[in-house]
Amino acid sequence: MRKFVIICGTALAVAGCASSGGLDANSTAVEVRGELPTPDQAAQAIDMSEYRIGPTDKIRVSVFGAEELDREGLVDAGGQFQMPLIGAVAAGGTTPSDLSAKIADMLRGRYIKDPQVSVNVIEARAHSITVDGAVTQPGIYPVVGKMTLQQAIATARGASDLADTDRVVVFRTIDGTKMAAMFDLDAIREGRVADPQVYGNDIVVVGESGTRRFLKDTQSLTAPVLSRFIPVF
Repeated sequence: MRKFVIICGTALAVAGCASSGGLDANSTAVEVRGELPTPDQAAQAIDMSEYRIGPTDKIRVSVFGAEELDREGLVDAGGQFQMPLIGAVAAGGTTPSDLSAKIADMLRGRYIKDPQVSVNVIEARAHSITVDGAVTQPGIYPVVGKMTLQQAIATARGASDLADTDRVVVFRTIDGTKMAAMFDLDAIREGRVADPQVYGNDIVVVGESGTRRFLKDTQSLTAPVLSRFIPVF
């Protein structure tokens, strides 16, 4: 009797069911946790050097030697901040030092030879998170009020078709210690585990399935082979 098998490329065999986006318990870069502690928002507010400016934040922009260009006001819902001469500046998702450099570049040469710009956050009304990995629209998004992990991924237009949704890693820094924990998005969606809250400055990374990536990258070349049974004697 003939037996039938499906042709499978060596690369696929190597990939197996493996997926990227896992979390190595032996990592020395971050402290791996089963769950992440809640950050102390008051302590975070002390050091604003790495704070990501978000919509409705109140900021003050000062241009040394050109006080007529100084401005204090709110970042609008689209993350824009209005400045004299140069108009709207994309402030959302930037740190104060990033925004200072951006405004200086826009003023340099055309308006001021060597502008010295400083940006200070007066009222931090919103925080931002970074959503990366296998999502439809990776980026930096504002956190206004409470936001859960599932909502954060939905903000990035959801997981992509390459996502390994049982391997979602959240990175968080508390008191200078970098921590990380991995969550199963499928279990959260099904109500089997709680949907954890995310906080400003968290980084969410959705893992990518190695097998799905391989199949997508090689589909045009291997689809006719993978879908055909051949006899094995």
